[in-house]
Amino acid sequence: MALMTMITLLVLVIATAVMIISSILAKKTILDREKNSPFECGFDPKGSARLPFSLRFFLIAVIFLIFDVEITLLLPLASIMNFTNIKSWIFTGMFFLIILLLGLYHEWNQGALEWAS
Repeated sequence: MALMTMITLLVLVIATAVMIISSILAKKTILDREKNSPFECGFDPKGSARLPFSLRFFLIAVIFLIFDVEITLLLPLASIMNFTNIKSWIFTGMFFLIILLLGLYHEWNQGALEWAS
């Protein structure tokens, strides 16, 4: 019991010492407004909040999020392949991919994927 307490205290002391040393070594000597401000899509966060933003950039970001979520929904298909009927697995995967590709084709035809117009 005493040995376990000593080991726990030693680990806590070492972890605290490492955090303090890294905090001291990581201090920046030059404080710059540009270096200290967060970068958010090219906007100056300390400027006016009422500036217009690019609608095209917003649409590309939304499309990326939609396709990213759909890809994460496809990933479990690989792990359940051994536990399901192969015909139903192929039908489900192909149906999902066809819907994904039709959505991509529609976005392409509407011109939402063109950055410069």
